[in-house]
Amino acid sequence: MLFQRTLSRSTRKCLNVKNEPVLSYEPGSRERDSLLAAVSSVKNNVETIPVVINGSDTFTDETMMQVCPYDHQRSIAKVSLASKKMIGEAIVGALRARESWERMPLMQRAKIFLDAAEKLSGPVRPLVNATTMVGQAKTIVQAEIDAACELVDFLRFNCMYAMQQEGIQPLDTSDATNESVYRGLEGFVAAVAPFNFTAISGNLATAPAIMGNCVLWKPADTAVLSSFVVYRTLLECGLPEGVIQFIPAVGGDFGDVVLNSPSLAALNFTGSTATFKKLWTTVGCNLDIYKNFPRIVGETGGKNFHMVHPSADMESVVGATIRSAFEYQGQKCSACSRMYVPKSMWPSLKKRLQEECNKVEMGPADNPKVLVSAVIDKKSFDKISGYIEYAQKSESYSLVSGGKVDDSVGYFVEPTIFEVNDPTEKLMKEEIFGPVLTVFPYDDKDAEKMLDLIDNTSPYALTGAVFSLDDEFVALAKRKLRYAVGNMYINDKSTGSVVAQQPFGGARMSGTNDKAGSPSYISRFCSPLAIKTAIGDRHVWTYPSMK
Repeated sequence: MLFQRTLSRSTRKCLNVKNEPVLSYEPGSRERDSLLAAVSSVKNNVETIPVVINGSDTFTDETMMQVCPYDHQRSIAKVSLASKKMIGEAIVGALRARESWERMPLMQRAKIFLDAAEKLSGPVRPLVNATTMVGQAKTIVQAEIDAACELVDFLRFNCMYAMQQEGIQPLDTSDATNESVYRGLEGFVAAVAPFNFTAISGNLATAPAIMGNCVLWKPADTAVLSSFVVYRTLLECGLPEGVIQFIPAVGGDFGDVVLNSPSLAALNFTGSTATFKKLWTTVGCNLDIYKNFPRIVGETGGKNFHMVHPSADMESVVGATIRSAFEYQGQKCSACSRMYVPKSMWPSLKKRLQEECNKVEMGPADNPKVLVSAVIDKKSFDKISGYIEYAQKSESYSLVSGGKVDDSVGYFVEPTIFEVNDPTEKLMKEEIFGPVLTVFPYDDKDAEKMLDLIDNTSPYALTGAVFSLDDEFVALAKRKLRYAVGNMYINDKSTGSVVAQQPFGGARMSGTNDKAGSPSYISRFCSPLAIKTAIGDRHVWTYPSMK
């Protein structure tokens, strides 16, 4: 049995955490004016981004350009890339910084991240949102809920969770006191970030650091600028040299060095399932070289669904599906890309989806009226276009809406809906990561069968939504889809998890389900030490039963 020791006043203040409010950015508002001014500055400047090791900026000969996805001739950052030698030096520096950082009292460490949260929610908010908009093609709302609100929530709540964990202590007895010390891991943490969420990129690096670890942070090639704004904010708030090393690099170079270091303590990853499998395989093959068994934490792909029951409120299905499938161009890990609809409802629902899709404006992310902007890069554009072309040529599909693509100025893909006559077809199983939704109309009597089909169609298990006003069917869905998702939504869209409200993550081929935004996530980055201190002497070695 465990109990929580009395917490200090400063700790209690840290524990009084709430979600960061989402600003409205209405016309004429101060936040809107500040944001659009920051967007203009980001668009009209090229930031020079260094590799940062042990507090020193290094500008390398090997560089890459980060471009604006909705205007791909516009460069916004010139990024230095770390060599393998530099990555090795970063590991040495992180290990050197580790001892003093890990032994620093948690409240002192937490203050740095809480101060960063204050800056990101205040004076840095326009810039971190603007770099996310221009660099990752997120609209005002999508940048706000990501780069400002979610990132700030991660920083604040992770500090709170760390404090709560430190307060969980074992029982004392009449002859001994007991203590749990929540140490950082022995070694360094490699954080490999995705492009689609500035908040996730920041969380991958900061969550382990809050727990006393030193981190090598590799930002995504297509999202370096916003991550650098976050990193620079951490430094301004007093993050010591070497605690987080900022390492833009070629992915293969980074992986080769960190995965072959005996000091690798953990891999913290968000990205594709294929890449995660490759990294995990390499770690498995290298077990004999490591000082410890590395922790592996990962969130990867999804083939997320909306299951519509005949009893569902059709208009809720329309609104939720438009948002889930097409906000941020379907590039959220949780975006809906397959939907199951009763045949009795499909003609009406199809018409309504067509009507609403016709209202969706596509264009530059900095246009406040736009819902859908460009996908992240040429590689993604070509992949999504390939799926659309496949469906248009196949007799199994019929086009409901959209289907056009254009990469002449930006990487634009229309919000696209297909109807399919075979629920096991390619677009119902494979992750596309773009604004493409495939709908299977089913016989109304087969609603329960659809639950089994959903559970077995895809290798992923990330998110899913059930739309039903029938309580018995909802209960059945919860039971049958228990392992088909990590996040389930009832009568709501499959996207939009909020830190501390819907901890996020999935299992199967969607990751390790460690639930970012919850206490279980930060516990993955500590190595508890149990200490027993005797009260009194230990002279007697015999037991009463021996008499």
